[in-house]
Amino acid sequence: MEELKKLGLSDLEARCYMTLHEQPDMTGYEVAKRVSTSRSNVYAALRALVDKGICRVTKGDTDKYAAVPIRQVVKYLQREFEKTSSVLVDKLNTPPEPAPSFYHWEGEKHLNTAIKRMIANAEKTLVVDIWAENLHKVEDELLAAEQRGVTVIVITLGECETPLQHVFVHRRKDLEKSWPRYGAKKVSVLADSRNAIVCSLDGLLKPSGVETNHPSVIELLKNAFFDDLVMMHIEKDFGDKIAEKYGKDYEQLMDYYAKEKGWDI
Repeated sequence: MEELKKLGLSDLEARCYMTLHEQPDMTGYEVAKRVSTSRSNVYAALRALVDKGICRVTKGDTDKYAAVPIRQVVKYLQREFEKTSSVLVDKLNTPPEPAPSFYHWEGEKHLNTAIKRMIANAEKTLVVDIWAENLHKVEDELLAAEQRGVTVIVITLGECETPLQHVFVHRRKDLEKSWPRYGAKKVSVLADSRNAIVCSLDGLLKPSGVETNHPSVIELLKNAFFDDLVMMHIEKDFGDKIAEKYGKDYEQLMDYYAKEKGWDI
């Protein structure tokens, strides 16, 4: 009895199993009489034994139960134990992934160093979103990355001249007039879809930023890049129709949300 309980059976389950082992094909009522326990508790124990694969049931007008031979039970439980223990060993031997980090940088010197370090360590791809007048601050590092085989994609806010291979110009209405509202000119660098820096440089705010490998930030920057890329292609192919429908630089669309709906974003 104690050995059965060591296999994970409750006291009542073990007594029911022993009863059926001694005399198979008994009804729940008969088992309850033999173990001197209420039928409701015995039926619950029998259902648990069937669920565990330790007892079998023959369906009929009255269900009858029989114990699975103990040798079969032990072999089955041994296999289940081996499978479970193997999974546990594999999972617990693999150290958990460290929590994503956020590092705060302040001052243009520290920011430039962090950005240049991230560019220098990129292995496959770099996606840089930057105002055109700030591109020169990291242009040499981006060119060096291209030379070592890194795919460098730059989205500039405003027109610029650069020998970089993949440059997309993002035009905005009244660019120079609009940026002071936000207090700074944003720069983002996404390296190998694993690490990112989001910061501000010129402006009313003290230059500051965050370096992180948090998946949510990485996904946010990737989505913003693909949205920009898709919109640039759409504007190139359907620019006239878009302007006719929504106004130049989406003026009508922006006015609808800003003025009619009152969204201040």
